[in-house]
Amino acid sequence: MRSQMPVHPRWSAVRKVAGYGAASTLSLYLIVKVALVAAALLGIMPAQSGMDTTEWVTLNAITVVMSLVGVALGLALAQGWGRLIPGPPLLFFAWVGAGFLVPMIPYGIVSFLLGADGAQAGDDAAAMPGWETIGIGVGFTGMAVGLAVALPIYLRERWPRAFLGRLGELPGTGRRARLFLLIGLMASAGLGLLWGYWALGGRLGLDPAHIGREALDGLLMRGNWGAWALLGAGCGWALIAARPSRLPLWVPMALAFLASGSLFAWGCWKLLWTVVRPGDFATSEYPVVAVIEHALSVSAGLVLVAVVLRTYRAQAADSADDGTRTGGPRPPGPALSQPTRSSARRPDKDQLRIVGLRRRAGQVADAG
Repeated sequence: MRSQMPVHPRWSAVRKVAGYGAASTLSLYLIVKVALVAAALLGIMPAQSGMDTTEWVTLNAITVVMSLVGVALGLALAQGWGRLIPGPPLLFFAWVGAGFLVPMIPYGIVSFLLGADGAQAGDDAAAMPGWETIGIGVGFTGMAVGLAVALPIYLRERWPRAFLGRLGELPGTGRRARLFLLIGLMASAGLGLLWGYWALGGRLGLDPAHIGREALDGLLMRGNWGAWALLGAGCGWALIAARPSRLPLWVPMALAFLASGSLFAWGCWKLLWTVVRPGDFATSEYPVVAVIEHALSVSAGLVLVAVVLRTYRAQAADSADDGTRTGGPRPPGPALSQPTRSSARRPDKDQLRIVGLRRRAGQVADAG
């Protein structure tokens, strides 16, 4: 069984700082959303929203709840009581939160460098007040960076088997399970190619009446989603096939976790908007294409995270089997307590000296 080396205390300190930073910056976004809800209840709404009061309050109330969960998640990653939270709910909210925000970091960097940040068609972005823009930007960016730093350290501390070893050490996958998982990975790869095609200017499947609304910012976002979908499919295949054998396990595990969260979280969010269509919202795709696209995204995200969970369970079962065969966990370091057969039979120096003296005494007696 692989030795479970503890995380260095410095990394634990980094986790705490990143967790507190994520919670505090997202609190700015929470304040903005609470202010928008309060203003709407008082009859103050942006004229360009295209929504009535009920739709506007409902939409922002949903984001208030989401941001409250995000603040709680940041605190859980930073503080000791986060270890007491049961694994399934914490992993679910961490998976969705990281899927929403962390994969958007590359997009944000490229968008900023190209000057496309916030370059949406229409007047909504231009009509947004400066304080709201700053609060949302700082909140999203701080939470994304905080999760990107704190979450891997937390997971490494709590579930170390998901990060130890190499791909070549993984047990094999059954034929039926592999077929099912490969279908999901093919859906992820297909979505990645489709989004990449649209990001490069493709028009198949898009509604000509709404194509002109998509500016450079939207194309970059599609390209980012496509890259993560392809990356997730590749990492999922690596976990199933256990190749390349020398690749550290934590690399495809972490990337597949993020990619699956992105497919699931953004797929659910965009599917909700496509079905409800608040205000004057309209997708660039044909409605049927959009529904199929986002439903496939949700399904592919679920299959991909199933690959990650299956890999962890296989690792845990393999470690348990090793512990049963060896009579318990093997301590870190050289196995001094379990000498080999040859070393156990080897006599010490005193025994050799006694045997030599007896042999000499026998020779002297024979000569006399």
